[in-house]
Amino acid sequence: MDRILRLPRSVLVIMGVVVLAGIAALAVLFGLFERSVVSAAVETPLSREKMAELAPRGRYLAQAADCAACHTAPGGAPYAGGLAFPMPIGTLNATNISPDVETGIGGWSRADFHRAVRDGVAPHGRRLYPAMPYTSYRQLTEEDTDAIYAFLMTREPIRQENRGDSFPYPYVRPFMAFWNLLNLSGQGAVDDASKSKDWNRGRYLVDALGHCGECHTPRNITMATIGSRYLQGTSIEGVDAPDITSNSLVRFGFDHASLAAYMRTGVGAQGVMSFGMFDVVHNSTRYLTEADAAAMSRYLLGETPAAVTAPTPVAIDESVKMAGRQVYVATCAGCHGVNGEGTPRVAPPMSSNISVRLPGAHNLLVAMLDGLPAREYPDGEARQAMPGFRGLLTDQQIADLANYMRATWGGVNPDVTVQAVSQVSPRQ
Repeated sequence: MDRILRLPRSVLVIMGVVVLAGIAALAVLFGLFERSVVSAAVETPLSREKMAELAPRGRYLAQAADCAACHTAPGGAPYAGGLAFPMPIGTLNATNISPDVETGIGGWSRADFHRAVRDGVAPHGRRLYPAMPYTSYRQLTEEDTDAIYAFLMTREPIRQENRGDSFPYPYVRPFMAFWNLLNLSGQGAVDDASKSKDWNRGRYLVDALGHCGECHTPRNITMATIGSRYLQGTSIEGVDAPDITSNSLVRFGFDHASLAAYMRTGVGAQGVMSFGMFDVVHNSTRYLTEADAAAMSRYLLGETPAAVTAPTPVAIDESVKMAGRQVYVATCAGCHGVNGEGTPRVAPPMSSNISVRLPGAHNLLVAMLDGLPAREYPDGEARQAMPGFRGLLTDQQIADLANYMRATWGGVNPDVTVQAVSQVSPRQ
């Protein structure tokens, strides 16, 4: 001890800081700084009668929350897990959330479920990765979380072992305590008293249940969403999740009625829901009530959105325009119409299509190069498969075609280059 006390004061200060930092780090790891939104009330179990009463509403809420999309593997049983999520440092595998006691959540208490869904901490202190959107589900009400729990717990148990994650560093999970400290809000949903009941309902559906911001908001270096760029679009799964703020949605041609209908059907003048959004429609938004879809539209567009107007065509080199038009008539017009009007139950319109109005051409290029599968949509709607033209058209032809459609129908500068086309990797 005497030797330590004889050290220079600056060294002693540094040693003290290191010790305090270590103590603080351990405190974070052991959850002493956690900000839970779960109340003590959920420690009381729900009665069997209450579970049966809540389950039907829970089914609707689980659909609105899109639980099945992530917890169901292709061709697998609903909610039995197994869907793989490739990440930069490995692969996450969705877990079994059927009420099987050994492989699912059948042994979870009401409080266990609340803490996992709203705090991101599963039983035994196992921290979840934010690929499970507890950062959004944190805003769920206690009543709605109870209803989802009741629905899941009254389903048929499915015994299916969970697949392990392939992260190379198994000790990453405990350090999610630091991530939560930096990025997890300390409160749940709070209504805005200055807004209408429908607007507040829409915000709850978009931000909490639908967790739209998880895919449509850019992320920072810690992989947390950037609040100042909320819903302004980002790249995910090889395509662009577009900006869905009010001004952008108006530019796409949406008003309150058409946006509400588009969310429920996946089909409209703006084209069809494709890529990951098809799964959202198929598993989730098709089940929304008209009132809830209208509330989401009111929140996203605002109470009084700007009037919808068609984009003004922009100038394009005449030779590019003619070349692009020729390619369009030869390869696209048979399905999409000579003037881009589309063909019912075959192909969506292009003259009012979102893909030609986006600031970037990536999604349009992916569709043209790799094609789109045949899809069936709600209300008997369907679209035939679109062939990909990778290897059938030259990169120059693809660029000319994209520039022609974007300039003529999208009002977007014709800036697609041959190099940009060549850099679009085949989509898996």
